[in-house]
Amino acid sequence: MTELTAEMIQRGRGADPNEVARRRKALSNVRAAREKLVSSVGLERSFEYELLKAYAGQQYSAAAAMIILALAIGAVAMAWVPIEPIVTWLCFVLSFTGVNAVMSRRFLSLPEETIEIQAWRRRFILAESLRGASWALIVFAMLTAGGPSAKVFVLFTLLMVAAITSMLSAAIKTAVFAVLGALALAMFGFLDPRASVDSAAMTGMGCSALLYFAFLTNRLHNTMLSNVESRAEKDQLVAELEEAKANSDEARRKAEEANLAKSRFLATMSHELRTPLNAILGFSEVLKTEMFGPHTAPSYKEYAADIHGSGEHLLNLINEILDLSRIEAGRYDLQEEAVSIAHVVEECRHMLMLRAKGKGQTIREMVEPSLPRLWADERAVRQIVLNILSNAIKFTPQGGDIVIKAGWTASGGQYVSVRDNGPGIPEDELNTVLSSFGRGSLAIKTAEQGSGLGLPIVKGLIDLHGGGFHLKSKPREGTEVIVTFPSSRVMDALAAMPSERDGREAAPQAQRRTRLNSAA
Repeated sequence: MTELTAEMIQRGRGADPNEVARRRKALSNVRAAREKLVSSVGLERSFEYELLKAYAGQQYSAAAAMIILALAIGAVAMAWVPIEPIVTWLCFVLSFTGVNAVMSRRFLSLPEETIEIQAWRRRFILAESLRGASWALIVFAMLTAGGPSAKVFVLFTLLMVAAITSMLSAAIKTAVFAVLGALALAMFGFLDPRASVDSAAMTGMGCSALLYFAFLTNRLHNTMLSNVESRAEKDQLVAELEEAKANSDEARRKAEEANLAKSRFLATMSHELRTPLNAILGFSEVLKTEMFGPHTAPSYKEYAADIHGSGEHLLNLINEILDLSRIEAGRYDLQEEAVSIAHVVEECRHMLMLRAKGKGQTIREMVEPSLPRLWADERAVRQIVLNILSNAIKFTPQGGDIVIKAGWTASGGQYVSVRDNGPGIPEDELNTVLSSFGRGSLAIKTAEQGSGLGLPIVKGLIDLHGGGFHLKSKPREGTEVIVTFPSSRVMDALAAMPSERDGREAAPQAQRRTRLNSAA
């Protein structure tokens, strides 16, 4: 059987989010591997589609410019050859350029899910190869031209077509390599490097340029693929963030509903529980004190005392839960007034003295003289001191020693410290005892039963006063709890509030000073 952990309790009955993420990643990797296996180029379908989409978009947008370029080259070629072969060549170039543009537009208009990636890839490769071959046919149109100027013109045209193809068609590098091969064959056939040194040099320069364009095509293809992958990762991240936000919103909504339900429960049950408890406490006290006469059986008096003690314990527990709930919800309003720390410490020590004597414990009080008053909530301060002092009594063994101190802090504030020689708290359990209903392992074994709300309430109340809470403890050496109040709450550091009379007297004096300054 799986051991129940705190994380499982906080998560509820849902699946482990880390396990869900691992499964999702594994499924994504399997899907990607399967798509790569069935792909002819080893890419996922979405990546292939994005590359084909980029190719189609570039071909369609550049179709008009390619047609104008072909017409301009044809017009210049008429300086060396008659018009008939140039017109024939232009017909091939314009036809295949138009076919490629129509195919690209058709591809862009189709929904992604209806597109057969491999079929369209083969179509684009064939169309691009035919378009490149049509440009290479210019060498046949220029066969009758002679002289080095015609060769330079043909070489320039072929290299320009190679450069444009490398930039526009890099998304399908197989098609680019096919076009570059056709242009290389046309270059060799027209320049004939065996004819002269000049032809050989021009052929070498042309081949070097074509090799560079092949390298450039490969780099552009890799760059486009990297961009597609980055965009896919970004889209996936955005989708995951949106899903996480939706889950967070749902969790927040459920938390708000749970908090509202808790508030309604506490508001309702506090009255429903306190009403019968008051009756239990009242009648059990009547029975315990034998107000209407002695009991016929002495054990009845003991039972009544047990009922009364249990009722008081339950009432204290309810009050602690309500106090902690108000603190956590930010609804605990401080009723601030001038409070004497020394008086509160003495009062709390006196209240718990009988309980300490019952365990044979000694409470030593060390309060610095002449401590000024604090501007604080007296009820909250008293509850703070009572909680930490009662904890010390609870966790200190028979005949133990407890020291309670009050005095100045180094920053000019005031502190209250309670130290005992009880079992102490292991270092790894300090956070546990500060959580709601949390208790240390040694405390559970050796101390009286408690709710585990004392220290959380103390920390919450001292935080409301802007003070500090420090817990020092070592196993078998005891525990010391220190609460500090900031210097801003010491009455000697606070400026006096002006009264209405002071304000009325200050106004004429200010007016007289203003008139004198004006006259001066």
